[in-house]
Amino acid sequence: MPITLGIDTGGTYTDAVLVNPHNGDVLAATKALTTHHDLAIGIGEAITGVFTPSARLNGGASLSPADVGLVGLSTTLATNAIVEGQGSPVCLILVGYDPGVIRQFGFERDLVTRDVVYLRGGHTVDGDEAAPLDEEAARAAILTRHDTVAAFAVSGYFSVRNPAHELRVKALVEELTAQDGNPPLPVTCGHELTTKLDAIRRATTAALNASLIPTLHDLIRTVRRTLDDAGIAAPLMIVKGDGSLVNSEWAIRRPVETILSGPAASVVGAWHISGRKDVWVVDVGGTTTDIAALRDGRPRLNPEGAQVGGWRTMVEAADVYTVGLGGDSHVRLGENGSAPHPVIGPQRVLPLCRLAAEHPEVVAELRRQLTVRKKVWRQFLGQFLLLHRRAVAQLSKKDRDLLDLLAEGPRAIFWFARQKRYSTLLTGRIERLIAQQAVLRSAFTPTDALHVLGRFAAWDTEAARLGAEILGAQVKLSAEAFCERVVVALSDRVTTELVSKVVNDEVATPDWAREPVASALLARALGAHANSDLACAFTLRQPVVAVGAPVAAYLPRTAEQLHTELVIPKQAGVANAIGAVAGSVHQHIDVLIRPLNFETFYRAYLPDGVRDFDTLDAAIAYAQETIPAQLARQTREAGADHIEMTLTRDDRTAPIVEGAEETVFLETRLTFSATGRPGITLHEFSTNARMEA
Repeated sequence: MPITLGIDTGGTYTDAVLVNPHNGDVLAATKALTTHHDLAIGIGEAITGVFTPSARLNGGASLSPADVGLVGLSTTLATNAIVEGQGSPVCLILVGYDPGVIRQFGFERDLVTRDVVYLRGGHTVDGDEAAPLDEEAARAAILTRHDTVAAFAVSGYFSVRNPAHELRVKALVEELTAQDGNPPLPVTCGHELTTKLDAIRRATTAALNASLIPTLHDLIRTVRRTLDDAGIAAPLMIVKGDGSLVNSEWAIRRPVETILSGPAASVVGAWHISGRKDVWVVDVGGTTTDIAALRDGRPRLNPEGAQVGGWRTMVEAADVYTVGLGGDSHVRLGENGSAPHPVIGPQRVLPLCRLAAEHPEVVAELRRQLTVRKKVWRQFLGQFLLLHRRAVAQLSKKDRDLLDLLAEGPRAIFWFARQKRYSTLLTGRIERLIAQQAVLRSAFTPTDALHVLGRFAAWDTEAARLGAEILGAQVKLSAEAFCERVVVALSDRVTTELVSKVVNDEVATPDWAREPVASALLARALGAHANSDLACAFTLRQPVVAVGAPVAAYLPRTAEQLHTELVIPKQAGVANAIGAVAGSVHQHIDVLIRPLNFETFYRAYLPDGVRDFDTLDAAIAYAQETIPAQLARQTREAGADHIEMTLTRDDRTAPIVEGAEETVFLETRLTFSATGRPGITLHEFSTNARMEA
């Protein structure tokens, strides 16, 4: 009986779990720090750690890498690359687009890359050729750039109604860039990623996808090598943004579909370990809190397409609301220390307790800082810098000197502030080096607060207490009282964000919680105005499933405030990694059928082009005859076994005149869907596992 290995790369930690695929039991779990500059390092540490005796749960049997029959990975790589602008250079070829219109409406920024080629061609809304494709110009553009770009993207005008020109340009790219026995450069077509109309967003999505292909290819190749070195020969699956799985080869071709992979895995994992199909999922991680709805056992998708890093894409992804709030968020005081509650996030820092566990010498420095009384130094107390990465381009000499100092070990920011050579523009320099991932900041966090309160004990409690005393003294609170305020502030913030998400979904009001009346009502519901004549309460009608570690400290207050049921499943702390292997492979093909020429014939818009029929029934029959085999092949290529298919039909009509009963037929949309479980390598348990089982 094989086991499955789930891996999730979060903002702070990379989790790994071993799961029995037959009953869903988690057999082992571990965490490693996420290494943002090279995700493969943290992934490798998590893979190694999950097979150690300390990772086993409930005294389970020894497990061997040879027992793994499937690996699932949810990764932040695509999301981070888009947000940080780290995509590879690409050429975007637009067929049939009007460059004058693009410039007139300022759409150039939406095209992702400055290397844009406009070709004559494209189609009409009915799928007819608007102009012949300029193949000669296409050849010239490809030959000019094949040595300077990493991939090509092609988007044709109305290509979702007829992809012929996109397919021809793709064939030219593959023909002209395959040289000296080397494979052709990757090429992405817009119609491969969506069937929806929106020429600009389709071009955006295609260009983003092309720019991510080399990056995801490198990660998957490295992870594959790491798995091989560990003795794991199982297939590697990747979590898409909608929570479904695809094999690594498929993901390399369509990496843009993996944006929001981590939050989607969280929702799937919450469903798997809670058994609840209709809930709100709240995932409190180290860096962010993600809020999403689970409906009928599947993540609710964002109908507008995923938006990441300012780009609105056409990628079908879970409708996840993300807030910069987590266990490793920086806890600060309000201006002049007068805020009734601490300010938490959105910046992520290394908790003091974790820093001291690795560098015990910082405890003595924290003790020294307790004696500092001058207000001018308060903003620097209880914080440290430590080296993260030395190989960073374009650093000044002062910056390099600072990194050289940190190579000897972490230093208190208070120490730098007192040195004349570093004190000038110290804050700006620190923020810049953090943004460049050259250094990490360590400071007080909610994780430290839980250590002080005895609700979590993984690292150095003394360092956490000293950090709480430093901050608490500034607002005349004991360490325990200050930490209680931190926990309350985080819980109240989760409540606020959850209510805002629900309301914004239903009434489409941006920044609902910041409107004066809404803010006043919400404050009263949270008990912030006990003396008010107006009492207010909210009731969330669906339960909350809380995942992440340790949500038991934060979410009970949120559930109480919203008068709803709270579900904290077993293994909630590694739900994301469980979700990386709990999902199914899901693929679909849409076929649109529209009447042309006053319903004397009907045109079916198929994945490979258009086809005309005398009747609607004939068009539907042809789609039902040809699409299932194509979809089954596509789903198997994505990594599924035991495929099940469904067909939904949506007929759209409109009254001939407003208010009339007689209608005219507009279109029929057929959605062919296929779902299957990933194929698992079948083999027996290793000798050790059989002997101990």
